Amino acid sequence: MKFIIITGLSGAGKSEVLKVLEDQGFYCIANLPPVLLKDFVELTMSKKSDFENVALLINTKESDAIHKFFENIKDLSESDIDYEILFLDASDRVLTKRFKELRRPHPFSPDGGIVKGIELEREELKGIKSKANHIIDTSNMTLGKLKEEVTKIFLEGSKSEKLSISVVSFGFKKGIPMDIDLLFDVRFLPNPYYIDELRPLTGNDSEVREYVMGFEESRVFLEKLKGMVEYLIPYYIKEGKSQLVIGIGCTGGKHRSVTIANELNEYLLDKEYRVTVIHREQEK
Repeated sequence: MKFIIITGLSGAGKSEVLKVLEDQGFYCIANLPPVLLKDFVELTMSKKSDFENVALLINTKESDAIHKFFENIKDLSESDIDYEILFLDASDRVLTKRFKELRRPHPFSPDGGIVKGIELEREELKGIKSKANHIIDTSNMTLGKLKEEVTKIFLEGSKSEKLSISVVSFGFKKGIPMDIDLLFDVRFLPNPYYIDELRPLTGNDSEVREYVMGFEESRVFLEKLKGMVEYLIPYYIKEGKSQLVIGIGCTGGKHRSVTIANELNEYLLDKEYRVTVIHREQEK
């Protein structure tokens, strides 16, 4: 039996994750008061229970609720109850945008600004985040990508460090994504745009991939990029970073950046890292 406790920042996607698990056959409960956590877990795990997999979304929208959560987690650990904590995170910029779109006040700052509420909640949840078995940063994730990530972790049993990696291809002429941690400019590579038969295609097409990777400078760059990223990942994990965003940019975000992003994504997947690839200009 899997018992998953879902928590995290307001607006980070906790409800969406609960829906994904419900669709996969989990018995799901939303917003159970933390004080009832231990009793509920003992009930579902008793021999009389016929629950197979359970997912529980804990309401931690108040400081008092967070303190009660810690007390009950301690009780669960002392009772040798097997459970996993999934923490949903996102950048301040993305969370602010989501709250503005919903036109809702932040629960930690109903009379103040959204940014202040996010700061307060992030500080209050630092302890819970440190105890999480899994951390998913949804800043650059569509609902489809989030579903894939949850499925990988809980249904396919993929390896799950506390770091998720997003490889983002983009076009410089449309602006640099704000959340990028590592930025690589591939405009020095030969451009398929100037080949008539390749212009309407993208880096997702084999013809473009073969053209871009047919040059020695592309292959050498890719090998050096792989080595650098793999060298850095353990240090990001050590520092407690939950999301690493790698930006690959070319002029229009259609050919070279998409090709290199796909190559890097495949390499990291083979290494069993938690990674998703996002082609910003293709998904618009």
